[in-house]
Amino acid sequence: MPYVATRDGTQIFFYDWGSGPPVVFSHGWPLNADAWHDQLKLVADNGFRAIAHDRRGHGRSSQTWDGYDFDTFADDLNDLITALDLTGVTLVAHSMGGGELARYVGRHGTSRLRKAVLLSAIPPLMLKTDANPEGTPQEVFDQLKAGILAERSQFWRDSAESFFGANRPGNTVTQGNKDAFWLMGMAENIQAGVLCVDAFSSTDFTEDLRQFDIPTLVVHGDDDQIVPIAASGDKSSQLIENCSYKVYEGGSHGIALVPGQKERFNADLLEFLRT
Repeated sequence: MPYVATRDGTQIFFYDWGSGPPVVFSHGWPLNADAWHDQLKLVADNGFRAIAHDRRGHGRSSQTWDGYDFDTFADDLNDLITALDLTGVTLVAHSMGGGELARYVGRHGTSRLRKAVLLSAIPPLMLKTDANPEGTPQEVFDQLKAGILAERSQFWRDSAESFFGANRPGNTVTQGNKDAFWLMGMAENIQAGVLCVDAFSSTDFTEDLRQFDIPTLVVHGDDDQIVPIAASGDKSSQLIENCSYKVYEGGSHGIALVPGQKERFNADLLEFLRT
């Protein structure tokens, strides 16, 4: 299996399918590159080179004890892009991966990039503060960490309901969606699970977003129960210049996986890549 060694020796697993202009996918928490299978095949089938990696502590990458902060994640992504000598890259990021994408731009610029896509992404700031009243209260993040530490297997089973919107009337979520979420969650180590909550809840990406100078597509569901749209998609779309913003009515956090939602996103993604 293909791996790239980062500057500190961490082994990052990645998929690399097809040929053409590169599209690099960054997954959300607690998932891994397998979450992007539908989109990887889509873009590879349509003349693009599809690449997706497992973040450190997730899936098949090194299960490190530390390094669960966005500067490190962004530098890991840079190590991958540099090792593969990619240029003209479109970065596509979901949820926590959106923070990785934003911090990559903030730390490494856009010289290797062509476009960016933020899907159900966490920027600019998830945590509720006086300056960010639309954010999520600290006690919610404390409960996430407590759930992981108490019984993480059951925690991931329970979390899949709101992640995909399976608790909404008339939803199209499958048992397969929920099983896949649990499986990927269990492939993330417990240390990563807890420390990533601290990272994605409190990291402010406002200044990173202001450095975007490439065409960017922001997609968010207005029924996202994990990353509420008012504190994320709405604000990111205002901070990023040259931004196209699409709001999916009834869209969950797991847009790229849920039948009926993923087909719409796939069409929007392919259109954006081709323009």
